[in-house]
Amino acid sequence: MRTSKLLLPLFLMLSVSIHSLRAQTKFTETEQQQISVRTPGLFNKSNKFQLDFSAMPASGYSFPLPVGKARLMASQALEITSQPGDIVLSMFPGTVRMAKRTSQYGYTVVVRHDNGLETVYAHNEANLVKVGQRVRAGQRVAIVGRDGGRTYTLFAIMVDGGWINPTTLLDISSHKLRPQKFEFRRESSYVKVSVAEDKKIKSLDPDDAMDNPFADNATLRLDLQGIERQHWSYPLAGAHVISPYGGRGKRPHSGVDIKTKPNDKVLAAFDGVVTQSGPYFGYGNYIVIRHAYGFSTCYSHQSRNFVKKGQKVKAGQVIGLTGQTGRATTPHLHFEVRFNGRTINPSILFDHVNHRLQAKVLTIGRNGTLR
Repeated sequence: MRTSKLLLPLFLMLSVSIHSLRAQTKFTETEQQQISVRTPGLFNKSNKFQLDFSAMPASGYSFPLPVGKARLMASQALEITSQPGDIVLSMFPGTVRMAKRTSQYGYTVVVRHDNGLETVYAHNEANLVKVGQRVRAGQRVAIVGRDGGRTYTLFAIMVDGGWINPTTLLDISSHKLRPQKFEFRRESSYVKVSVAEDKKIKSLDPDDAMDNPFADNATLRLDLQGIERQHWSYPLAGAHVISPYGGRGKRPHSGVDIKTKPNDKVLAAFDGVVTQSGPYFGYGNYIVIRHAYGFSTCYSHQSRNFVKKGQKVKAGQVIGLTGQTGRATTPHLHFEVRFNGRTINPSILFDHVNHRLQAKVLTIGRNGTLR
């Protein structure tokens, strides 16, 4: 099997997809005739892109021959054996770039996927799709081919015209994608593929924040369990919730009310900078602390505030004492969490029963979204 001429060197790596080639439905004559061609525009905006297979829905992927048995050929393609008449399926959503009979591989289909990859389905009995046709993941693209007593499809994955080792992305024994993030970086003469390292966020201190957290990705993943213990604190030790976040009517509750005893110590939830401290309408004695990545926390109804505007504070530092100032019917702490100026449910960050951070990974979008 002569495929070495089509192979560009690639090495292993990880990441989150930022490319979409969905709009393309027309291809040049070269793209329709040749298996290995460069993908126009793939690296125009950046010399790299990332795909996160750990977050891919089941509907976004299919193994080409789910009942077939795969073996690696020359570290650049899979020979997937099956039964006569079995149907070959598209791996991801995309557009058919090539569908023709070739002298080397017989009936062959190449699909350019929305995520920037291309897949090759060769040695087919017949092709079932045409150039320019949109296909879904799992949609029929060909009938498996036969060669004497053997029935198989030759399958390959390409990036910008270079064939990569399919086992980099696939576990061929289980037929599943590896649940990792991969980065595809354009070097001078090849594309380097590797497992990407997540950016580790150890604190929400504005001074420790990344200069540009979105430099390489469209999103930032914030693993709350990755925040080091000295950089967070439950705002009122030993407290219980007396009024949850939310509610209906003209005055929905913008935070959570937690209570212990009068004049108990109120603690800064994270490292940050005080942006407001003093009486503020129905909040009474009020404190706002700015943290990194668009987060801030608010504390109100204190009997006393111990911090001033502009002061840097550390997580766990005593910033005031619980009280009943402002519009409050009992001594307690009204605690709010805000993201880009909008209140969010504090339970997104904190487990109020166990007084610890949630075991969650938050995704922050470049456009200010949070999920």
